[in-house]
Amino acid sequence: MEEQFQNRVKSFIERDCLIDASMPVLVALSGGADSVSLLRVLHDLGYNCRAAHCNFHLRGEESNRDEMFVTELCKNLGVHLDVKHFDVPAYMSEHGVSMEMACRELRYEWFEELRQKHGCSCIAVAHHNDDNIETFFLNVMRGTGIAGLAGMKPRNGAVVRPLLCVSRAEILDWLAEIGQDYVTDSTNLENDAKRNRLRNIVLPALYREFEGAKTALLTTIENMRHCNELYRESVGVLRNIVSDREDDSLVIDLEILNSFGNREMLLYEILKPLGFNHDQCDDMFSSAVGRHFVSATHKATINRETIEVFAQQNRDENVYIVNLESDVEEPIALRVNHVENEPFSPAMVDGRRSVAFSSDILKCSEVLLRHWREGDRFKPFGMNGSKLVSDLFTDLKLSEKEKNEAWLLEADGGIVWVLGYRASQTYKVSKNATRYLIISF
Repeated sequence: MEEQFQNRVKSFIERDCLIDASMPVLVALSGGADSVSLLRVLHDLGYNCRAAHCNFHLRGEESNRDEMFVTELCKNLGVHLDVKHFDVPAYMSEHGVSMEMACRELRYEWFEELRQKHGCSCIAVAHHNDDNIETFFLNVMRGTGIAGLAGMKPRNGAVVRPLLCVSRAEILDWLAEIGQDYVTDSTNLENDAKRNRLRNIVLPALYREFEGAKTALLTTIENMRHCNELYRESVGVLRNIVSDREDDSLVIDLEILNSFGNREMLLYEILKPLGFNHDQCDDMFSSAVGRHFVSATHKATINRETIEVFAQQNRDENVYIVNLESDVEEPIALRVNHVENEPFSPAMVDGRRSVAFSSDILKCSEVLLRHWREGDRFKPFGMNGSKLVSDLFTDLKLSEKEKNEAWLLEADGGIVWVLGYRASQTYKVSKNATRYLIISF
């Protein structure tokens, strides 16, 4: 049994290339049976192990008992041990997260710091195949897709799970065979958490009633893992509906997207890495042109033929008062040319990057530069009535990045120039006038 257990773990590690034997491996060590078996089997297989133990001080003397146990264990094995004490309630209060999430974030952040500090190839954690079945059912009850049905990966970034190939019962049998003791977390015996109820009540009943259910579930999870890998590869191929711009924005072709039978799911897979959820992707197909959807890091805009996605940037929302008596240097450079005794001709400006204004603009009490805002209107040169600046941008088919970078010149509350795109007829210069300003951008 002892040699068979080790060989199974060794084969699993080699099959999935989980650990680089030329580098140290950081082992997350709680002191429980699972983590103790992980440290022992990796150590016995000859890997250069370093251990890390978190003391969250959530179980009184039990927490201190665990620390003392892992300290003695590592001393006996000749394994270097790092221990860190955490104030979990303070972290929960500061970040507004649950106790479970606080512990998870604290330990993995620290594990990664240790991994980099000590040059470890990976962080080994002790999840086994019973944990994987529990995760499968928890994901099903939350509502999940293929990725959730695939359970835990043998490798997720720098985190590896060498014990996914064995069960909890096999771990306990192996520890008993080699005479290795461990500590027991008393909270695992309580049924107040969903995972504990699954582990202690639901799954034992399922296995009693349906012979072979556990093996079938593990086979299903493995099959779904391969399906998920194929699915991800296929989505990667279908990503040709997306164009990457030099400014790192994405443009999704709606005509091609609409040709797929499950367009909502395909859009979700494209936008999920950018923080968008299922409901947002579903709503994008029924939304009016111009509507925005926002994730934590990106913004998606619905256009007539495309969905445009770009990273949200901290735009300069300041308002800059400027003096048109001379050239402007901040926030952008404008050359202001005061013309006198020279008849004006429309050919002297292009109306976009150079514009002409009547000298009456110098009588304004406040002239300023700012970025555009939703609802901004102006009176375009040569047009009766007013127009939304956003409609001008749509007509010009500007990208979201170009819109966000556009500057407006405003005089006494009225927009007189969308720099680089269109001038207003306000303060227009009469033909053959001999006193006016030409401003170049």
